[in-house]
Amino acid sequence: MMYKKIIAGLMAVTSAALVFSCGSGDSSSESTPETTAVQETTAADTTAENTTDAATEDVTEGTTEELIPPVPAEASDPNTVTFDDDNCDFVKIINDDEFCAKGEVSVAELAGNKMLKFTDDFTVPMEGKVQKIAIYAAPLVGKDNLAKVKSIEFDLYADAVAQEYEDENGEMKTVPGTICGGGGSSTAKLDSDGKNKWFGFKDFEGGEYDFEYSAPLHQEFKFLLASSGQCWDETMEGANFLIMRWGSENKSNIYVDNIVFYDEDGNSIPLDGDGKMPEIPAEE
Repeated sequence: MMYKKIIAGLMAVTSAALVFSCGSGDSSSESTPETTAVQETTAADTTAENTTDAATEDVTEGTTEELIPPVPAEASDPNTVTFDDDNCDFVKIINDDEFCAKGEVSVAELAGNKMLKFTDDFTVPMEGKVQKIAIYAAPLVGKDNLAKVKSIEFDLYADAVAQEYEDENGEMKTVPGTICGGGGSSTAKLDSDGKNKWFGFKDFEGGEYDFEYSAPLHQEFKFLLASSGQCWDETMEGANFLIMRWGSENKSNIYVDNIVFYDEDGNSIPLDGDGKMPEIPAEE
């Protein structure tokens, strides 16, 4: 583009010189006031263009990408438990050993989005601690749909409430650190003691080190042995799935959102439950 402007400037200078020569009858090649003015204007334009291009290049090279806080995941299915109704009556904190975190569950906002929140009271030491919650299925999909559930998907988050995470440079940060955990469920199949057999879904791991709360960690739990009875059925009063977080690197809470139950064909199951915690027999 600059090359074209210089050529245009030279053509303008030549044209001006020819006009002056024809008008005066003088064939002298010396500079005239008119040609000098045209040359000075062209040189000024070219210098200004070079200066502007250089300035633009400096700004571009010096610009760094701005970090944008994570955005909560949106519900993508009509049969999604979003917690927008403020109900979490079907959730229970599990405290079945000394390493289980204590606290309370509620519906709270994270980055403007309502979610289930497990607020840790941090009375249990960090080392070896597990944050563990049970989400009961019948209040959500209804007892008649329990046997249809073959997989469960949800989004998991963690926040940070202390500046106790040390990064690789030795800097202390208010970030949740690595999110390690797993899940499981009791099933309709009985073990040798006549109790509902435990089925483990899978372990998971994710991390977010730039902000006080993590990006969504999307999880899928599957009943891989459903055909052998290692899933739920309509006789189970206490059918639930556990979400557990362990290995916390900083004081933080966990959040769950966008729970969807799917059948064996991958279709979401309608939320036909009453949203109330069932009466659970002791053996379940």
